Parts: sequence; C-alpha cells; structure tokens
Amino acid sequence: MQGGGIGSSLIFLVFMFVIFYFLLIRPQKKRVNQHRALIESVGVGDEIVTIGGLYGTVRNMGEEDFELEVSPGTTLRFTRSAIARRVTEDLDPEETPEPAASAGDTGEPTS
Repeated sequence: MQGGGIGSSLIFLVFMFVIFYFLLIRPQKKRVNQHRALIESVGVGDEIVTIGGLYGTVRNMGEEDFELEVSPGTTLRFTRSAIARRVTEDLDPEETPEPAASAGDTGEPTS
C-alpha cells in the first residue's frame, strides 16, 4: 500500500500552481497595469505608436477613443486600448541630445 500517493500529488499540484502564478499570472498583471497607466497618462499633443505600428500625434481624447493625426489634415479615430507606447518623453530642453556629426564631416567646405 502506498500511503503518501494522494498527499504528494496534492503537494505537486500546489507547487505547480505557485510556479504558474510567479511565471505567468503575476507578470501579466504587471503588464496590464503598466498599459492602463500609459493609456491614462497620454494627452493631447503626445506622439504615440498604435498597436498596428502607426505613428501620429493625439489631437482629441474621448472617453473610450482618441483622434490621431498621422499627417497634416489627416486624422484617424482609434480606441484607447490601441495605444502601444508613447514616443514623446517628458524631457527638459537642456536634456535634449545634440545631433552627432557624421564620421566624414570635418566642418570644412568641399571643393
């Protein structure tokens, strides 16, 4: 007779649930909360990328949707959940990087 068969099976199932929680469920909840915070922080004038890879500037924010200007005079309407990431960052003007000169550019005029 095996007396520990049911007990060890139960311990194994609990152990597997703990592994799934820390490897799958918890990181997914963290990503969902980060995405929700991103959506709430986006405002008019921010440059964003949609989940489809479309770049544009937010022109109007509604309760469940927003208007994205993809070129001058062309606006598209998306649901707020279509925001993948923000391109514009809140940087101070002093922190903006200077454009780097190309390797062959010495600053002298060529003849």
